[in-house]
Amino acid sequence: MVHGEKPQTHRIDMNTPSVARMYDALLGGVTNYEVDRDACNRLLRIAPSTQLLARNNRAFLRRVVRTLVVKHGVRQFLDHGSGLPTLENVHEVAQQLDDTCRVAYVDNDPMVHAFGRTTLDENDNTLVINADMRHSAEIFKATEEFFDWTKPICGLFVSVLHCLPDRDDDLDPGAMLKRVAEELPPGSFLVICQLVSDDPDVRDGVTQLMEEQTGGRWGRVRRREEVRAYFTDNELSIMDPGLVDVVDWNPDTPVPPPELRATDWVEWGGVARL
Repeated sequence: MVHGEKPQTHRIDMNTPSVARMYDALLGGVTNYEVDRDACNRLLRIAPSTQLLARNNRAFLRRVVRTLVVKHGVRQFLDHGSGLPTLENVHEVAQQLDDTCRVAYVDNDPMVHAFGRTTLDENDNTLVINADMRHSAEIFKATEEFFDWTKPICGLFVSVLHCLPDRDDDLDPGAMLKRVAEELPPGSFLVICQLVSDDPDVRDGVTQLMEEQTGGRWGRVRRREEVRAYFTDNELSIMDPGLVDVVDWNPDTPVPPPELRATDWVEWGGVARL
C-alpha cells in the first residue's frame, strides 16, 4: 500500500512501521519487521477482525481482476498503491487467463519498489513505477508506451485511499480519482474501495494509531457515504452489485458465511465503468 502525506526517501526505514509491510504481515507474509508486527498487534486490539479484513480485501482483488479479464475483455491494469509482492498478484491472476495482460504497479515505498523490481524484472508485461500514486502526470508519462491508450485500462485503487489525507488541492484523493477517470480511455474501469466504519471509536482510534505509528504517513478511516461520493462526484457508472462490503462483490459462494465477515470495520466500495 502507498504511503500518504510525507514524502518517502529511498532508504528502507526499519524503525518505523510501513503500511505496506503491515499489510504483508496481516496476510501472513514474511517481508516485514518486528516493528510492523508490533503495530499490527496494536491495530488488532482496536479492531480484532483486521486480519480477516485484509484477507477478504485480497480475495476481492482477485475476483475483480478475473471478472474484468473474462467478462469484459480487459487486458491492462494500473495498480495504484500496489504494496509488496505476495501470492496471486494482479499480473499472476490476469496472466493465468491471458498471458498478454499488462500490469503496471505504482508505489512509493522503497521496500515495495526493491522487491517489486526483483520479482517482476523477468516479466515483460509488468512495469514497476516508483511514484506517489497522487502524481498522476508522472504515472501517465511512465505508462505512455507500456499501455495501449486506445484500449480499456482498469485503474485499481484497492485498500489505499485510507492512506491518503483529505486536501484542498490536487493531492486530495477525490481530485486524484477525477484525473484518472478523465484520462483513462473510454470503456475503462475504476475499482475503488477503502476501510470504513460506522463506529466513531474505531474510525478515530485506528486513524490516530496509524498516524502515530507511521510517522504521519496516513489518511483516515472514512464513512460509507464519503466513499460513495468518490463515485457520484465523478458521475461514474457503478456496476452490479453496487457499492458493498467487498465480501459481497460477486462472491465465490452464494452467501458468504458470518465467519468471513469483519465486524469492526469493512473494506467498502465497488467497480465503475467509464
